[in-house]
Amino acid sequence: MTQESSHPAPGPHRVVVLVDENSNPFELGCATEVFGLRRPEIGRDLYDFRLCSPEPRTLMRDGFFTLTGVAPLTAADTADTLIVPNRPDVEVPRRPAVLDTIRRAHARGARLVGFCSGAFTLAEAGVLHGRRATAHWQWADEFRARFPTVHLEPDVLFVDDGDILTAAGSAAALDLGLHIVRRDHGAEIANAVSRRLVFAAHRDGGQRQFVERPVPHIPDESLAPVLAWAQEHLDAPLTVADLATRAAVSPATLHRRFQAQLGTTPLAWLTGERLTLARRLIERGESRLDVVARRSGLGTAANLRAVMRRETGLTPSAYRRRFGPGTQQQRPAAAAKSHAGLPAPQ
Repeated sequence: MTQESSHPAPGPHRVVVLVDENSNPFELGCATEVFGLRRPEIGRDLYDFRLCSPEPRTLMRDGFFTLTGVAPLTAADTADTLIVPNRPDVEVPRRPAVLDTIRRAHARGARLVGFCSGAFTLAEAGVLHGRRATAHWQWADEFRARFPTVHLEPDVLFVDDGDILTAAGSAAALDLGLHIVRRDHGAEIANAVSRRLVFAAHRDGGQRQFVERPVPHIPDESLAPVLAWAQEHLDAPLTVADLATRAAVSPATLHRRFQAQLGTTPLAWLTGERLTLARRLIERGESRLDVVARRSGLGTAANLRAVMRRETGLTPSAYRRRFGPGTQQQRPAAAAKSHAGLPAPQ
């Protein structure tokens, strides 16, 4: 007979969504899709996911429906990551029990996440004093007036400030959710989750909240063909001029189309794609940095180190230790709890 260990292996990182009266169901759905679904395509569950609420019955936004059957508010006291309530009535004070729960979670080192108007909830709890955050553009002026000590960045999709992360509009909740998965589990896993969502694997948090998307007058104004072509040739010394030639437009026109359709520049997009490929190569076991740099189009090992440190806060070696082969099953929840001290993409 085998004796069981007195120190059982810790479970996965626990994500708890705190749902309050008048919360928006879209962001609740985003959190459930990213953190709550089973992941048979990956072979394991990424998170232990729960919903909790101060009341047994919670009336959702505008009375669309009533949420029942979720855990009580005390479930938030065991969260490694706590997603706070977002609600459109930003002028209504959050109930004290909700704010106290957020303060306790912050004090014990849990990671806090606010989607859309969730930044108001975090600020009202007092945990954003002197910190960076974002919120939906339509509430930027009101947010600044009410919380002048918070460094609001109103023209980005999301802000990662270490142990507190905030997303702008509703759809940006998916961007931030995938960013968190990438931060926790690496680019390979985040790409698998995004494929299941049929959602862009990575939109940098610094992109604009509102991207103009005019209806094109001719079909070939779409960037899809040139993006697909570039992704197949990342190991080549591509330049913005090469992309413009492929798209049969001038570099200036290409730049305008990138800004209008993606909210970024051609060079920034190209660098992001190359970094994503480099991360995936490292996660799959490639240890030779010169090979990773060459195959991803980043050129040299020195440039790879510089770009990876700038974008992820980690050196290639540190990234390999955290996300390389054999590490996925060995990452305890205790380590996941320490995200507040980990370097994060800026």
